Amino acid sequence: MFAKPESKFVLSGFADEIDDDLDTQLSVLQELGIQHIDLRSVDGINILDLNDAQLADVRDNLDRNGVEIAAIGSPIGKIDITDEFEPHYKRFKHALEVAEYFDTEYVRLFSYWIPEDENPADYREEVMRRMQTKIDLAEEADITLLHENEKDIYGDTPTRCRDLVTTLDSPNFRLIFDPANFLEIGVRAYPDALLQLVEYVEYLHIKDAEFGERGAIHPAGEGDGHLPEVLEILQQRGFSGFAALEPHLSHAGKKGGYSGPEAFTVAAAALTNILDNIDAEYE
Repeated sequence: MFAKPESKFVLSGFADEIDDDLDTQLSVLQELGIQHIDLRSVDGINILDLNDAQLADVRDNLDRNGVEIAAIGSPIGKIDITDEFEPHYKRFKHALEVAEYFDTEYVRLFSYWIPEDENPADYREEVMRRMQTKIDLAEEADITLLHENEKDIYGDTPTRCRDLVTTLDSPNFRLIFDPANFLEIGVRAYPDALLQLVEYVEYLHIKDAEFGERGAIHPAGEGDGHLPEVLEILQQRGFSGFAALEPHLSHAGKKGGYSGPEAFTVAAAALTNILDNIDAEYE
């Protein structure tokens, strides 16, 4: 018999869903035994907008609490594809600098909002050009860009996510798998999306939802995302990487979501319950 591939899920979370205050974020993470954070905002300020002194304070606080950065949860690519590229490219360069400052290999990004009621294919060439320019810099910096399948961007469907990753064809460009985001656009996260993308998935965003545009958000395993099946298949394939809680249990918007300490704790328990039930290794 063939040996089962080794697999380990490393838990992280968008802790600004707990509270704006970093001390509160870290306190809850420690109570939950989570030692990594997806750094998106502190005190309501996006990580890319903190000044040098503020970044130093964040790093010192993380070091004191023994919490490491899983990824920079940047908003790069959350602009209209018709917006001017150069100012955003400058912001992207800063995102790489922030990743290097926090000694993390991952930066989350998106593939641009497409004008409403227009065909994404009409913007494919420009999307690819912009993404390739960013990948070139990421390769120089030895940083991996993680594309999230956000609603209304070019790469919101499994087909276009696959188009991005196969066309750009770089080890420094991989996919985040967010089941709830697929459900929101009317795509079944499992089996439809996962089977198209599984070989390129390097990172997980853990939130669940009911199928459809207005589907309610739920803890993992309580919606239509088939999180137990998704995680078990990844485990069987030897997935080793981050599973980041992004529950959105109280609010979900275009710029992020919020859960609060109690709901975030519920979301964490739902995830670890699934991992325990499939006998997965995690930390």
